[in-house]
Amino acid sequence: MKNTANEDARSRLIFALDVGGGTGPAFEWVDRLQGHVGLFKVGKESFTACGPELVSGILARGGRVFLDLKFHDIPNTVGGAASAATKLGVSMFNVHALGGEAMLREAAEAARRTAEQLGRPAPVVLAVTVLTSLDDADLQRLGFRLGAGELALHLAEMAKRAGVSGVVASPRDAAAVRERCGRDFLIVTPGIRGAAKPAEDDQKRTLSPREAIRMGADCIVVGRPIRTSADPVAEADAVTAEIAEGLAARVR
Repeated sequence: MKNTANEDARSRLIFALDVGGGTGPAFEWVDRLQGHVGLFKVGKESFTACGPELVSGILARGGRVFLDLKFHDIPNTVGGAASAATKLGVSMFNVHALGGEAMLREAAEAARRTAEQLGRPAPVVLAVTVLTSLDDADLQRLGFRLGAGELALHLAEMAKRAGVSGVVASPRDAAAVRERCGRDFLIVTPGIRGAAKPAEDDQKRTLSPREAIRMGADCIVVGRPIRTSADPVAEADAVTAEIAEGLAARVR
């Protein structure tokens, strides 16, 4: 996936489909938001509860899937998981950069090999850098010498060397990653909160949709602000409008 200027703003919005109650409620959200978001993110909670049929159901409804399972294991195991994700037909999946360069390379190569065998485009493979719930103090307690921004940049550079498509990173790290890794390196950012709606949850390093895109993010992940809105469709459309504003004001 290239960072092209003519991409529609709506295609850059990824909805976090983190809802309980099985496939029924999940599919209701897909039906409601299809055409208002670019991809549906299936995370650990939803995938563990519903299994691969959740992915196949979204695809059957015309949706595109970002499989957010953050694979993190030895290279051979992650390569197998990458191949399985590709066979599921997802458009995007992620692995954790802390698994190391060899693991990242195997994930990217396995996805490409499997896609070629199936005669379909390879999915976007993203490396997760530093979770947006972690700040410098958290990382220090975990034994890291680098702060969140420095560590994210270090891991992004490693991911690029390994041949993955891009990274998942805090919106606050997007500008530095863009400068160091180039325009064709995809940056997906969670931790998105409206400018008038400060985070009141476990997300620490957040920005508004407009600012995240302006700082260099290609796609943003939004869940709770849309799910908890009185009018989720209107909220999704409002986020899309902010994305368009961010593109117009982008720092290049």
